[in-house]
Amino acid sequence: MIWIKKIIHPLLLVVLPVVVIACTVSYKFNGSSINYDKVKTISIADFPIKSEYVYAPLATKFNEDLKDIFIRQTRLQLLKPNQNADLQIDGEITGYNQYNQAVSADGYSSETKLTITVNVRFVNNTNHAEDFEQQFSAFRVYDSSQLLTAVQDGLIAEMSKEITDQIFNATVANW
Repeated sequence: MIWIKKIIHPLLLVVLPVVVIACTVSYKFNGSSINYDKVKTISIADFPIKSEYVYAPLATKFNEDLKDIFIRQTRLQLLKPNQNADLQIDGEITGYNQYNQAVSADGYSSETKLTITVNVRFVNNTNHAEDFEQQFSAFRVYDSSQLLTAVQDGLIAEMSKEITDQIFNATVANW
């Protein structure tokens, strides 16, 4: 029995570091799965508003957020839209709408739903099997006692972030 105790301690000192080194886990905190050997550049065109209701700051906020997420979370070089990039994203904001969501007991609207819809065309010049055209949308509900002008900037910021995250995941995260 004593000889087993003498062998176990040195054996653990040798085996434990080997096991720890062999068991490595790789994490990507940005969620992207880009092969940087093949894909080095991206171009993102400005998305014009083509919805019936137009709120000009929406386009600016969305375009900045979309470019910002790719700059912050990837090592891709951002090129102008007319240059030939490995990845190309363009599209338009097709919907900016508000609807009555709920009606109170007095018959008036108590909640309003604000929705943004964006049509996106994605081209991967290194693998055209990943090309797509798809619509992304987000909505927020706000109390109808508030004016849209009072809440829309905050709601647009939230929905823009949500939609740009959806686009990022659909284009380079490959979930």
